[in-house]
This record gives sequence, C-alpha cells and structure tokens, in this order.
Amino acid sequence: MKRNVLFSILIGTLLLTGCNKPAGELVGVGNRGNFREANPYGMVFIKGGSFLMGANDQSAIGAINDKSIHVTVDAFWMDQTEITNDEYKQFVNWVRDSIILRSLVMAGRDEFRLKLKNQEELPPETAPLNWKAKIPWKTQDEEIKDVLNAFYYEDINSFSGTKQINPTKFRYRYEWINYDQAALATNKYDVNTGAYPKNAKVRVDTSFVDESGVIHHQTIERPLRTRKDLISTKIVNIYPDTIMWIRDFQYAYNEPKMKMYFSHPGFANYPVVGVTWEQAQAFCQWRTHIYNGTNKISAQDYRLPTEAEWEYAARGGRQMALYPWGGNYVRDKRGCFMANFKPMRGSYNDDTGTTTMKVGSFLPNDFGLYDMAGNVAEWTSSAFNVSSSNIVYDINPNFQFNAKNSDPQVLKRKVVKGGSWKDIAYYLQCGARSYEYQNESRPYIGFRCVRSYNGE
Repeated sequence: MKRNVLFSILIGTLLLTGCNKPAGELVGVGNRGNFREANPYGMVFIKGGSFLMGANDQSAIGAINDKSIHVTVDAFWMDQTEITNDEYKQFVNWVRDSIILRSLVMAGRDEFRLKLKNQEELPPETAPLNWKAKIPWKTQDEEIKDVLNAFYYEDINSFSGTKQINPTKFRYRYEWINYDQAALATNKYDVNTGAYPKNAKVRVDTSFVDESGVIHHQTIERPLRTRKDLISTKIVNIYPDTIMWIRDFQYAYNEPKMKMYFSHPGFANYPVVGVTWEQAQAFCQWRTHIYNGTNKISAQDYRLPTEAEWEYAARGGRQMALYPWGGNYVRDKRGCFMANFKPMRGSYNDDTGTTTMKVGSFLPNDFGLYDMAGNVAEWTSSAFNVSSSNIVYDINPNFQFNAKNSDPQVLKRKVVKGGSWKDIAYYLQCGARSYEYQNESRPYIGFRCVRSYNGE
C-alpha cells in the first residue's frame, strides 16, 4: 500500500513538472528577458524618448543651424562627465606599455611573455604579454636598454640633455567594419549562391607604417569577395596635441598650459583637449576592447554620441530647454553663472574659471550629466551638413558619413556641441551646433562616450 502511494506521488510530480515545459510546443530557449545590464562605471542611464531637435532661440550672427524636427532616440548610457586627462592617460599608458612589452618579447626577453600552461608556444608577434611585469626604465641590462632607447628622442632632438619619451613612437591600430559599404544595393549578399555579386566593390581605408616610421593613410577600392574585405584599418598617434595651446592663441602667454596641462597631476580631473575626432574614435575602440576582454558578457561598443543623442541628453528630459539646466538664462537666482564660458568681452573668470575647469564644477542637469554646456565643446559622431534635418530619419537620426582619407576636407567636418570656455552664451544652448574637421585638434574641444542600452 505504502509503495503504491509513493508511486502515485512520483507520477503526479512528473506530470506537474511536465506542465512547465509542454512537449512539442514553442517555448523558446529559456531566455525570458530577465537580463539587466550592469551600470557601466562613471556612466548615467539615459532613458529613451522624443524631443524637438534643433535651435530654440534666434541664431547668433554667423551661427550655422538647421531647422527643428521632432525625433525619437533609444535608451543609452552616457559618461557623467567629459573624459578627463587622467582617464585618457589610462589609454596612453596602455598603448605605450603594450608596444614596449611587445618590443621586449620580440627581442627575446621571455620574462615579458605570458606563459600558458599546456598550450603551444606562440610566436613573439602574437604571444600574450605579461602585464604584471613592470617595464624596467632604470635597468642596467644593456639588451633591455637598447630596446627602451628606441622610444626616446635622439640626442639631437632632446632638451637639456635629458632623456624624453618620443610620443610619435606610440600609435594605436584599430579596425572597423564598413557597414555602409555592405548595405549598398550593388553589394547585397546572395544567400542562394553564398557569394557577393561579381561586380561588388568597396572603398575602405588602410594604414601602414613604412621602414622610416612614417604613417601612410590610403583609400583603396577592391572587389568584395569575403566579409574581411569590408574591414578598414587606422593607425593614429595617441598623445594629445599640446602645442595647440600656442598655435590657436597667438600673442597670448599659454606656455604653462602647453607644458603641463596633460602631464601634471594638478590637471588630472580636467577635461582632455587637443584630441582629434580620429583619436577620440580610437579611444572608444580601445575602451570597448578593454571592457570585452575582462567581462564574460560582451556589451555594445563604446562610441561617440550622435548629435541627436547628445542634444537629447543635454536637455535633461525637458522638451524645450534652452540650456541644460532648464532655464532661459545663464545666471541663477543669486546671479551666479551656471557654466564655464566667456560671459563678457575680455572677462573669462567671472564664472570662476579662465580656461578649462575641473569636470563637475557646476551642477548637473536633470539626467545627472555634468558640463553639457561650457568647459569644453564635445565631439559627436555625426557628420556636419547645414541641411541634415532634411535627410535624416526621425528615429535615432544620424547624418553619418565616414569620410575616407582621400575625400576632400569639407567632407571631414564633424558636429561639435556644447560650447566651451572661450565661447559666448549662445553656443551653450542645447540646440546650437558648430563643426570641426576630424583630423584637427583644439584646446577647447574634448569628448565623452556613450554605449547603446541592451533592452528598452
């Protein structure tokens, strides 16, 4: 009797368990949409929404604005502040150390190679690096000294007879896929034949370094036969341009900023400047590489914000906000300025800052983002066109043009938003826009990153 009762309970349990997974029914693979992204460090979640994109006020003389359009953007993550000197140095130091460690491994110094158990030893060109091994800058080992000396200025170019690192020796190589070329009707992949059309061609960029150490950029057109033909490569110098503090402001004494702004710890939490759009792109690629290399679940790529994303984030959820703080004036009720900009002719420090200031020196907007107006203007990923609103779609609009190396300079203009320490109040408005060429650096342009959100 007891055995029959136990048998009945067992059968009942099996039947109830089976109810959760009906046989022969479409039940999916088990993912129920419960996944939630972890908050990326230093970033703020920007919930998707719609807004009126464009200028909300009369344009200043010489301003270049487009007509206003109503658009919608998806949710994304955005850096709470502009990328600082200290954060950009992490990129610079990683590139510097990786190149030097690789050179030491190539010279036969196996202590700088990561030894893998039960695995075949890889050639020095591709062997994993031992990041725990410190670079012996003050070594007496002649073999190591010979390797390190290649990264210093030669005596003819050094000042005061001291050894100085040559920043032109440190470059970052990255790749990207030209989805715009893959999307061309003439390049449509034929799933029936398993091949691209015979006349399919792509224009891609390629970079290489010659024997004398000079970087060459070329745009090539080649037949599209495999997916790898869609890949472009870029090699960029990673150090910020510091001489632009003098070049852009002649007849002004800016030597202290030129010498110390990026290198001195006193400026660690100031926004990095002197970075081209191409260098900012390289930083985003590196940041993605670092994140995905240390996390089990890959995330969306870090990238520059589109013009629409940047403006939506700057408004802080306020539909018609003129400035990121939501008001129509650049002063608060006490008469204090709300951002770092040029308030009056020849008077820069009435807002407590002369040029750049520490990030987060003023209150954030309603999304929790700092310095969306003033301090430094910011690169976006969008190409600049005076009438782009007539072209872009109204969902996640982005006037994107990946200018090739061989394209004329006018096609290399990128939208810059937010205004800077040198600009008048008009350029601090959320809808105001200007541009700069993607291969130019300025002492008043920085950037921040975004990352698309996985989900709604």
